[in-house]
Amino acid sequence: MRLSRLNIRKINLNDVDLNYSGQDILMKLGELYQFESGIFGYGNLWVKLERIIETIIIEELDKVGCIQVEFPKLQPKKIWEQSNRWNQYTKEGDIMFTLENNLGEYGLAPTAEECATLFGANRLSSYKNLPAIYYQIGEKFRKEIRARGYLFRPRTFVMMDAYSFDKSKEDMEETYRLMHQAYLNIFKRVGISIMPTVSDNGVIGGSVAEEFQAATNLGEDQILFDESQNLGINKEVLDFPNKEEYLKQLNISDVQTLKEFNTVELGNNFQLGTKYSESMKLYFKDENGEDKPYYMGCYGIGVGRILACLIENNVIRVENKIKGFVLPYSVAPYKAQIIYSEDKKEIAENLYNLLLDHSIEVILDDRENLSIGNRINDVYVLGTPKLIVIGNKYQNGIFEVEDSKSHEKVSVLEEDIINYFQNLI
Repeated sequence: MRLSRLNIRKINLNDVDLNYSGQDILMKLGELYQFESGIFGYGNLWVKLERIIETIIIEELDKVGCIQVEFPKLQPKKIWEQSNRWNQYTKEGDIMFTLENNLGEYGLAPTAEECATLFGANRLSSYKNLPAIYYQIGEKFRKEIRARGYLFRPRTFVMMDAYSFDKSKEDMEETYRLMHQAYLNIFKRVGISIMPTVSDNGVIGGSVAEEFQAATNLGEDQILFDESQNLGINKEVLDFPNKEEYLKQLNISDVQTLKEFNTVELGNNFQLGTKYSESMKLYFKDENGEDKPYYMGCYGIGVGRILACLIENNVIRVENKIKGFVLPYSVAPYKAQIIYSEDKKEIAENLYNLLLDHSIEVILDDRENLSIGNRINDVYVLGTPKLIVIGNKYQNGIFEVEDSKSHEKVSVLEEDIINYFQNLI
């Protein structure tokens, strides 16, 4: 990408939000645009990073046999009445955006259990069709009373949500374990350390639930974590009358032995049991030809939250001043940023085209009337993990590649530059 075409704004890093610095940098650049509290438009950097995360999610879910589908974002009231959740989401919880016109009443999807159950029942008429897991990645809408933290708690956001169908409780539990491991694989590839956490089922329902929490000072949740078991418990459940049931799942008799962390929830899984299939009267035929309710699970990953967490957890501070952020190389949309002095423009252009020809996405800073120093500073507002400066110190045929975070430098021959970047990937 030629940086001149991105049209980023010049920003003063001294004015950046100290709590949500990474996202605020993108706001000031114009790469995030807030139309209203909790409603955003996304620029090139955000969208490309989002597609990378989505690809990782798709690859890992496809490995365990999940099938990608798409459900409507505009959902009719009648299907939510089938599950008895319309009032729960529109009046009691006041979660769903609704609209009414001459065609009827509708809700903008905060989740999709109803759609998924109807969709699955239409295809899974027999026990021979089970198990099945359907998933989608798309926008969700929730009526947050107070949107905050930019993309940590907005009113519209991108989410992966999956729904499993099994013929028995035991099979449902096996699918749940399968998805648990798939989630761990996803977060490992994304580059975020995750704490699986026993949690409350909330308005989703069901009998068993877990959250996938990431440690961050910006998190709204507090969890108590047992490192030996790699399992935690959301601190909020200690206020529940049935808290002993949750502690029993951890085999914990003394919560004082657990470590406390501030975290943000990036994903959650629920064992729904037969809650939706029975309430919506949707069944499959078992081995004896009898109608039986599906045992279901639902699974969610907040794609927008992952991006926000990646950016905020990789903010760079120098002497307590915000310098910018540097994304992990494995997920960065652009792997390197090429900066050059005017007399080295042709060399920089040739390198840029060489890397693009080998599918290595890089940024060429081709803006005019900027010093080398100013250009280097902008590497950190774009989160680029590698930097190549072609200036007075450039030696013919040798490029110096600098790591933006560690500042370690490696000299790479021009004929080796493609192998260098491909090996990093």
